[in-house]
Amino acid sequence: MDGNFKTYNYVSSAARIDSILALPAGSFEEVDDLPDRDKLTYGNGFYGCCSAVFVDIRDSSKLPEKFKRPPLAKIYRAFISEMVAVLNSDVYVREVNIVGDCVWATYRTPTKPCIDDVFSIAFTANTLVKLLNKKLDQAGYGSPISVGIGIEYGRALMIKAGYSGSGISDVVYMGDVVNRAAHLAAMGSKGWDTPAMMIGDTFHQNLNEHNRSLLTRDWSRGCYTGNVVLTEMNDWIGATFN
Repeated sequence: MDGNFKTYNYVSSAARIDSILALPAGSFEEVDDLPDRDKLTYGNGFYGCCSAVFVDIRDSSKLPEKFKRPPLAKIYRAFISEMVAVLNSDVYVREVNIVGDCVWATYRTPTKPCIDDVFSIAFTANTLVKLLNKKLDQAGYGSPISVGIGIEYGRALMIKAGYSGSGISDVVYMGDVVNRAAHLAAMGSKGWDTPAMMIGDTFHQNLNEHNRSLLTRDWSRGCYTGNVVLTEMNDWIGATFN
């Protein structure tokens, strides 16, 4: 969101707070699916089912110690560019967001086949990390990227938030599904033998039998884990760079 200067008036601010807090509970509708963002106003919201995928660079705070600014910027740009391309490549995508070194997305998943589609997006993202590291190594950067990928299904509150009348606003997603997916991503690749992909119980329960068989229960972390890849892409990477 680009800033556009407006003088702050605390009396007007108090009035805006009153108007927001006075909104009736019925303004926040419970739905089975997330609607288009153009249905949102500053006075309503939707509480709907969705899937969330978070992809977070592991140990990103150490990257500035290893790389100067131009190379560091190129690493981040390459990661964000192509991770957005992957997360945006599903017909059920609702929103793609960039927060620092994390790229995350929400998906409309009203049926179980939709959830399997989102799973394929997640393991394509996992395979992309291999491609990115091969390219970085080829360019003389080594292989600096490891990620955590968190995936969950549940309900999220979807609202339009910002300063009414300023032109500065965004769609905000809140709720257990978003928090859980972010938490799962934080556990991925945490240790040399820890898989990148961390899948929540509810998401796992809705996968088809084949996809469930690709994952392993991690009792200590309370989720399912795996190092699933897109076979065609993985084979191409192996043939091209080895």
